[in-house]
Amino acid sequence: MIKALIEREERREGEGERRGEREEGEREEEKRRETRREGGRREERGRRESRSWRAVSVLLSEGLSPAWKQTRNHAAAARLDLRGIYPPIATPFTPQEDVDFQKLEENLQKYAKIPFRGLVVQGSNGEYPFLTEEERVEVVKAVRRSLPADKLLMAGSGCESTKATIQLTQKMAAAGADAVLVVTPCFYKGKMNSPALVQHFTKVADNSPVPVVLYSVPANTGLELPLDAVMGLSEHPNILGLKDSGGDITQIGLIVHKTKTQDFQVLAGSAGFLMAAYSVGAVGGVCALANVLGREVCELEHLCVSGRLEEARALQQRLIEPNAAVSSICCTEDFDPPLTQVTRKLGVPALKQAMEWFGFHGGACRSPLQPLTEAETQQLRRDFCSNGWLIAVGLRKFNLSNTPMNNSRMSTWKHTGGQQSRWFWWAGFGGACEDQQVHKQV
Repeated sequence: MIKALIEREERREGEGERRGEREEGEREEEKRRETRREGGRREERGRRESRSWRAVSVLLSEGLSPAWKQTRNHAAAARLDLRGIYPPIATPFTPQEDVDFQKLEENLQKYAKIPFRGLVVQGSNGEYPFLTEEERVEVVKAVRRSLPADKLLMAGSGCESTKATIQLTQKMAAAGADAVLVVTPCFYKGKMNSPALVQHFTKVADNSPVPVVLYSVPANTGLELPLDAVMGLSEHPNILGLKDSGGDITQIGLIVHKTKTQDFQVLAGSAGFLMAAYSVGAVGGVCALANVLGREVCELEHLCVSGRLEEARALQQRLIEPNAAVSSICCTEDFDPPLTQVTRKLGVPALKQAMEWFGFHGGACRSPLQPLTEAETQQLRRDFCSNGWLIAVGLRKFNLSNTPMNNSRMSTWKHTGGQQSRWFWWAGFGGACEDQQVHKQV
């Protein structure tokens, strides 16, 4: 009897196991069927999208932009608020002139502690004309991996031809750019009139997955975006704004005024005229000097926005000469005295040298750009020292940019160089070294 009971129980257990195996097999088969059904649905969606894009291509080839695409791009553009400061970051290189991604990452970690709105990658100060297309995209990918999600990444995607610009724009978007900065084509600048430029930027914006910011930099391109072209382009739903590096405050004010009915944002292209640009309606700045004095440029933005004009004016004046030294921007006569008197135009080599003094990785430029001469380095030093951002004592240089201080305060600094010792008293520079660290030996 007991043996029969045991055998019956074993049979039930065996049947249960077989039933469980059948059910498991049925579930697996159902998963496979669902996978096949999903594959079929994807293929059908792909066929529909292919038909849609063929129709879009016909419309675009006829100079038309489909309404659904305008709506999509307008929604994307409307989400981006450009207000704030952006450093156009430099590209560090190894001694073999390869992109130094390790030093780039170290710079990014330091920039993350500064209240920037975002970063401009592969702009003029990133030496983009000297990088291959693949390198430009890889730099954007590296920055995107490191950049906090709340910071905007604006990638330079301008090329000489419209077709190449569209292709690089799409690659930059895929690499993680929130917007693209598109410079004016300039090799055939004599033919780059308003109709040509409007057509170029319109086609780029029509085909860009992300919003487009126009980039006018006459010092490098030899041409300026005409006012009528900017006004027309401001109506495009996927053109978000303009970075104006020309320094003509009258022109910037006119652009702001003429486009005030559009959601069109103007960024100053230099810290040298940042306060003036804010006074006529600019919403921020893409400033080379922010690579070096990032907190100070952000502070100037804060003072301008909050209406503390006397403080803003004092800080703006102290930034003019250092900015002119590291900039290739030609300033205009909108200041008194005219800033053209102090424009050094030492450009990217000077910017990278100053970055080294202030604890960032600048290093050498890629050939054929040459390093500063000794005379140029001395001039750059004077431009920063005379405005209180550095103190040169003996053979060493101190960074005084980190912490604002009251002009009435005095500090005592001791410097030992070799067997010599001296005391250096200073007051009224408006800054102090946070940890009294020597940043560079020269």
